[in-house]
Amino acid sequence: MLGIGSPAVFAMAAPSPGGSGPLWVQFLPFAAILAIFYFVILLPMKRRQKKVQEFRTALKVGDKVITTSGIYGVITKLNARSIQLQIADKVRVEVSRAAVGGNQGEDPVVQDSSSM
Repeated sequence: MLGIGSPAVFAMAAPSPGGSGPLWVQFLPFAAILAIFYFVILLPMKRRQKKVQEFRTALKVGDKVITTSGIYGVITKLNARSIQLQIADKVRVEVSRAAVGGNQGEDPVVQDSSSM
């Protein structure tokens, strides 16, 4: 029994000579997970963003578009950050370029967050 004045001695086991292998082998599963994450999630997201950016820069007067909020219209004027849509006779609204979701009658270029 150890008393107050008696010294306690604890021994540690010596590390095994084989160990757990080289350090880079230990990081292989982590690197594999990062690679899978990149190819499954990040790469398709970058491609989608590039496609949306190309669509929005290619907009021109006369295009029939739909906004992300569901407004159908024809582009009558383009600015650097916004576009003017004619949504009815003599009714024009100005919306952000980012609000344009796609061309009328085609699949939307911009995906809403609920479908992901």
